[in-house]
Amino acid sequence: MSNYVQATNFATKDNLASGNALKIVKGTEINTEYANIAIAVATKADLVSPTFTGTPLAPTAATATNTTQLATTAFVQAVVQLLHPVGSIYSAIVSTNPATLFGFGTWTAFGAGRMLISLDSTNALFNTAEETGGAADATLPTHTHTATVTDPGHSHTIQLIGDTLVGTEALRGSGNLANTPSTSTAFTSITVANANAGVSGTNANYPPFIAVYMWKRTA
Repeated sequence: MSNYVQATNFATKDNLASGNALKIVKGTEINTEYANIAIAVATKADLVSPTFTGTPLAPTAATATNTTQLATTAFVQAVVQLLHPVGSIYSAIVSTNPATLFGFGTWTAFGAGRMLISLDSTNALFNTAEETGGAADATLPTHTHTATVTDPGHSHTIQLIGDTLVGTEALRGSGNLANTPSTSTAFTSITVANANAGVSGTNANYPPFIAVYMWKRTA
């Protein structure tokens, strides 16, 4: 945009002595002034819906400003930095460093392979910022299952013929058998112990998740 610059100093002409040829105001001088005014007006923006060209400048408002004042790029940058202060976490599904995206700050990759959890000052597991814990492949400890089955009582009858036990239940009995043609043994309870080492299946310890890139602003 051009500013109007006066080409002829008419006040100087007024102060000249009568009869001085330079005291006369010439038509060419007036034309020059109008031409300068026309150029200045034509290169100024309108008050209503102006269209700017080049690199127009404006005062930068304070970040807390909430008016219809123009927002400069400096204002926008300051606000974005307020939204992402040092210590903040930024996540995205693209791997571009936020310093490149935002144009400010120092950002480092953060929390690889870990999920975020809200700090809880009452829980020692996560009562400090950036405290870590948990395991992706946790295995259940070795443990034993013991069960006692109580039978109200029943008998298995077997025959002893000479030195031979006869009958479908012959091999299931226990106890002291008298050398008689037949006898019976009562069963009342059975105790079973089953010891197993713990195992962990694939993804068995993960909640539903989705992977993203995370960055922490350090400066």
